[in-house]
Amino acid sequence: MSSKMSRRKFLKAGSVAALGLTVVPSSVLGKSFGHVAPSDKLNIAGVGIGGRGFGVLKGLQSQNIVALCDTDWKYSERVFNHFPNAKKYFDYRKMYEELGKSIDAVMVATADHTHAIIAADAMTMGKHVYVEKPLTHTVYESRLLTNLAKKHKLATQMGNQGASGEGVRTICNWIWNGEIGEITKVEAFTDRPIWPQGLPRPTTVDKIPKTMDWDLFIGPAPMRPFNHIYTPWNFRGWWDFGTGALGDMACHILHPVFKGLQLGYPTKVQGSSTVLYSDSAPNAEMVKYTFPARDNMPKVAMPEVEVYWYDGGLQPPRPAGVPAGRNLNDDGGGVIFHGTKDTLFCGCYGVRPWLVSGRKPEVPNKVRVVKESHEMDWVRACKESPDSRIETASPFSEAGPFNEMVVMGVLGVRLQSLNQELHWDGVNMKFTNIPDDATVSFMEKDGFKITDGHPSFNKTMSPSVNAKAFAEQLIKHNYRDGWKLPDMPR
Repeated sequence: MSSKMSRRKFLKAGSVAALGLTVVPSSVLGKSFGHVAPSDKLNIAGVGIGGRGFGVLKGLQSQNIVALCDTDWKYSERVFNHFPNAKKYFDYRKMYEELGKSIDAVMVATADHTHAIIAADAMTMGKHVYVEKPLTHTVYESRLLTNLAKKHKLATQMGNQGASGEGVRTICNWIWNGEIGEITKVEAFTDRPIWPQGLPRPTTVDKIPKTMDWDLFIGPAPMRPFNHIYTPWNFRGWWDFGTGALGDMACHILHPVFKGLQLGYPTKVQGSSTVLYSDSAPNAEMVKYTFPARDNMPKVAMPEVEVYWYDGGLQPPRPAGVPAGRNLNDDGGGVIFHGTKDTLFCGCYGVRPWLVSGRKPEVPNKVRVVKESHEMDWVRACKESPDSRIETASPFSEAGPFNEMVVMGVLGVRLQSLNQELHWDGVNMKFTNIPDDATVSFMEKDGFKITDGHPSFNKTMSPSVNAKAFAEQLIKHNYRDGWKLPDMPR
């Protein structure tokens, strides 16, 4: 399976779909060109299937799983065995070229750094997409997927499953009904990471397994030698491939915050952490976002709000009134909404919301009830005409701006050595107050040793780089030769 294939070649296979019409199986083209009849099954391809992707595909197995793609076939063997009729691929571009006309939708659950390019290429071919969280690796990539979904009128879903749950719905209804009062501060945390972080770049070079295509795993990122610490699953802790605990878990934990408070782009961010290495996310971090006031709702005002994020075992102080011994870590994390009338708590995915007062308000429901699973909610939307489609629980029109917020917080952490609050222009995707001559550098080795009972450090730091240029590259990556995103729709 060659990793050297022209973009034009495989996109040509989907040229008909690129008209912006909903893609349909060939069996129903003559019946209703423009949407899939509810009784018909989607032809779905999965890319990145060995880990979380397998769980998503099992949630979609009532449909036709026609193709499976992964760069690690040993890790994916159990998935191939579960879907024996699906055609197997290393290279998603080869899959698109060969099966582009017969695929209706694509599920993407690769490492974070390849989410955007795989999804964007599918969307320019007119394919519906389901993308695991975080939606993308960068702010620009999130904006691109948001705009492509709008342009091509596609059914989209980010894999933050709590968006389809009762908890998020309850939280929104309580906030919007004024039960909490005005909220000016939110604190959230996760018990992650549970994978290696806070590490220097490995110096050993391991032999690439015969069942793996390392070049394809690297994809648009800078090439580096293979080491078993990077994959499978551990990619989350390495900056070139993942976004650390913040990118991984905030898309679950902060979703009821983003939706319930109707947040948009933050205006300020600050980050701090344990030792920050060049290549690896820190063991623990704290991020503070500031969001401007939004339009007031009928029953509650939406003033400026500060949102705090903690991970790596850190938690915010316990608010007054919380019973002693009550664990605020519920299913991997927690959120505290500080309101003028009450304090609202929930767990990861928005589960099991409760008020410190003990009240259980009965309020009108303002959020669509998802009757099927998160995965099948997307399938339902794929089969509906774009002119009358009911949006999914986490469509890119919402998940895109939300994910921009999440990965912009990663930038706050990576730019912390500037020792300043960073001002963010969300519309134009840039920081506005980084000095032109400011530089940043990062730890490469700590050089720690003990001599005659006395500790010492002989730190090795990376070369200093211009902070503005570094930030711009994090906001919009320069992809490796041979890999290119579609142009941003106008």
